[in-house]
Amino acid sequence: MAIRFDGKVAIVTGAGGGLGRAHALELARRGARVVVNDLGGAVDGSGGSSQAAKDVVAEIKALGGEAVANGGSVGDREGARSIVRDAVDAYGTVDILINNAGILRDKSFAKMALDDFELVLRVHLLGSVYCTQAAWPIMAEKNWGRIVMTTSSSGLYGNFGQSNYGTAKMALIGLMNTLKLEGERKNIRVNAIAPVAATRMTADLGMPEEVFKALRPELVTPAVLYLCSEDAPNGTIIEAGAGYYAKVTVMEGKGVHLGPQASVEDVAVAFDRIADLHEATPFWQGAEVTQKIFANRPR
Repeated sequence: MAIRFDGKVAIVTGAGGGLGRAHALELARRGARVVVNDLGGAVDGSGGSSQAAKDVVAEIKALGGEAVANGGSVGDREGARSIVRDAVDAYGTVDILINNAGILRDKSFAKMALDDFELVLRVHLLGSVYCTQAAWPIMAEKNWGRIVMTTSSSGLYGNFGQSNYGTAKMALIGLMNTLKLEGERKNIRVNAIAPVAATRMTADLGMPEEVFKALRPELVTPAVLYLCSEDAPNGTIIEAGAGYYAKVTVMEGKGVHLGPQASVEDVAVAFDRIADLHEATPFWQGAEVTQKIFANRPR
C-alpha cells in the first residue's frame, strides 16, 4: 500500500537545496502541503536570500502540489517561530517537522574559533530545539506529530575537523531520546536520520564523480518519509545513503560488578570484561541503567 501524506502539513527546514529539497518535493508528491524554509545563505551560514525556498515552492506547484516559502533563520528564536506561524497561517496546523537546516565551519579543534563552534551549535542544535518547541504544542493538542532530527556519522562516530558539527549532531540524539518519551502519550514520534549524501555541504570533499552521483540526496528521502509516516517508529536512528539503510543504536555491554571497594587497579584488571559487548543491549530510557545495576548486583 502506498504511503501518502494527504491532509498533512509538513515543515522542512533548509529545504532550498540538497536533502531538504528532496524531502520537500517527495512529501508534496505524496499529498502533503509543505512549508519550504531556507535562509538562502552560504554553506558557512553567511548571507541570506529567500529565493532558494521560493524556487522549490515553484517546483512543487509545477507538480500540482501546495507549498509556501519561508526565509527565516532556524538559529533565531523568532525566525524559528515564524516558520511554524507561516504553516498555521497558510494551512491551519503542523503535522510533520523535518529539522534539516545546517551549516559547516570546519577546522581542527585546536584552530577553531569559539564563535564558529557556537554558531554551528546554534544552527544545528538550537535551531532544531527552537523549531520543535514552536511546533510541539500544536502536535500535542491534536495528539499527532512526526519530528525528524538530522544527525550525522560525524556525531555518531566522529570526523576530523568537525568537533563543532559532530557535537551538535550527537546532541540531537540526546534531544530525540528525551522527546521520544515526552511525546509518546501524545502520539508525537521523534526519530533521527543520519544521511550520507552528496550536497553542496560535501561538494569540497573531492568525491569521485561516480560516488557523488550514487550519493544523491533523493536516496535518503525514503527513510525520512518513513519516519514521518503513520506507522513510524519512535526514538529510532536510521542511516541512509546510496540505497543503503541501517538502524543505528546506542548499546550497553553486560557489565561487571566489582563491588563497592573497587579501586582503579581493579578496573584496569577487569577492563577487557568491562569492554566486552557480546551481550550488549539497548535501553529505552536512562532509568533502565540504574535498574540493571541493582538487579544484577551481588548480594
